[in-house]
Amino acid sequence: MRSLEQSLLEHDLIVLRVIGEWIGLDLTGADKAASVRHIAQMLAQVDLRQEMAYLEPEEVAAINDLVAQGGRVPVAVFERQHGEVRMMGPGRMEREEPWLDPVSPAEALWYRGFLYRGFDDVDGATLEYYFLPREWMTQLAGADPGVATATPSAAVALAPVTAVDRVGEDAADDAVDDLTTLLSLAQRTGLQPESGGHRLPPLEALLVNPGRERRSLLLTLADEMGLLRRADNGLRPTRAALDWLRLSRDAQLRAIAEAWSRSAWNDLCHTPGLACDGNGWQNDPVLARSALLERLPQRADWYRLRDLVAQMKAENPDFQRPDGNYDTWYLRDTATGGLLTGFGAWDQVEGRLLRFLLEGPLVWLGMTEIGVETGAGEPCYRLTDRALAWLMDQPPSRDEVRVPLVVQNDGLLIVPYNAGRYERFQAARVADAEPLQAGKPFRYRITPASLASAAEQGIAADRVLAFLEKESGRPVPASVQRGIKRWAERGVEGRLQRVVVLRAGDPAILETLRSNPKTRDYIAESLGELAVAIKTDQWQAFQQATAQLGLLLDVEGF
Repeated sequence: MRSLEQSLLEHDLIVLRVIGEWIGLDLTGADKAASVRHIAQMLAQVDLRQEMAYLEPEEVAAINDLVAQGGRVPVAVFERQHGEVRMMGPGRMEREEPWLDPVSPAEALWYRGFLYRGFDDVDGATLEYYFLPREWMTQLAGADPGVATATPSAAVALAPVTAVDRVGEDAADDAVDDLTTLLSLAQRTGLQPESGGHRLPPLEALLVNPGRERRSLLLTLADEMGLLRRADNGLRPTRAALDWLRLSRDAQLRAIAEAWSRSAWNDLCHTPGLACDGNGWQNDPVLARSALLERLPQRADWYRLRDLVAQMKAENPDFQRPDGNYDTWYLRDTATGGLLTGFGAWDQVEGRLLRFLLEGPLVWLGMTEIGVETGAGEPCYRLTDRALAWLMDQPPSRDEVRVPLVVQNDGLLIVPYNAGRYERFQAARVADAEPLQAGKPFRYRITPASLASAAEQGIAADRVLAFLEKESGRPVPASVQRGIKRWAERGVEGRLQRVVVLRAGDPAILETLRSNPKTRDYIAESLGELAVAIKTDQWQAFQQATAQLGLLLDVEGF
């Protein structure tokens, strides 16, 4: 904290003369250093608490605010509450004499020598702030209540809501299931990274919650947690992923939540209704998460979202912008296309972000539940027991009853929801995932392709059978044993394909089509004397080509 003498050195000589005149010094010379020394000596003898009795109430409130916040406040934050100090050159100050008619409490204090301005590096960024010199803070920090106390914003109480209609029966804990699916896919085929995110194959049929934003978050966290590594053919699971898969569900969710709390995933740019535009600006997503998590009451009661947002706005509005500057971020409202700048857009930016954190990531990670207030329809939230344990630094539950998988005689593997994620990951290495049905177990089918993939991973047929017997706790059905062993000995013995079939009334027609350069490339294979298979995705082009030859084809079943 700077001394009065150090602070005064930043002033122009004309400002020093104005301050000197207030304390009875006639500074007519041009020696700035000498003027600073004389003023600092005189100001140090001023009883600031006594002087505050003669200040305007708004000026006292400004000083109190500085004292309450440790003696310094970012310029944008202070000016939003107490007005600006117009920065002028010596010529303009001589012409306008702003000390005679200050435009704000801040400017009045500036020309009395109570308020100063400086710069500092905070977390790698330059922060400009107003401050009280060390001598003033020494006088005021221990002042009696009522003399130099903060003027707080109107407090907004968080009152529990007594009657809430639940949205959903249980807290979501399926993030671990979808992350297991993603890790399984990475093991089988690799996930292809792409600039700005992850390019994924169609997963909507395989995920419990296929939402794009949630999927983006899970993949980012998996990458940051070291569960995925980059290989030539895409993202692949690591040994750390196997360790994570073996944890209990609560421990897995805790690990994901911890990763999210410090992640680079930018919640602001994923917030519904907001679009992040432009370059040259950046936000720190950790600041917003930390401020919210510290604010949440550590109780399992229901609270209104609007009350929490209002409390943050009243008591900590600059939670994600420590410099208090609301004009440097390029954010647009996606509905109107308008830029959202200035503190007036707080509800559309900060308010939306807070709601999204509670209704989005914290719900996805099983930390909050959402409901509506009975009769009022007001959105509410509450922390889950899992979240309370996390915030109170209690260990996650490691108790979990895991049921075995089921091997059916048709080669279908049934993996219940409460089976181990590690076991499901291993099942996905040797069997193909089938589309997920709501409320049903995960299903995987043993096929020649899945067995071939297992072999490529070094899993021989006998190991597949051993795995199935161990994880089901029962002998593998004879039909499945026979099918796996026959594949190991003979390879593929039959194939089901979806094809388009052309049936002709005369073999000569097919011969013409096989030999004509306009049609021959569309024919996949012969199915007999009067039928051929046409490539599935090319039948319309084939129909047009035959029409050009004067042969009109009847189409059925499309």
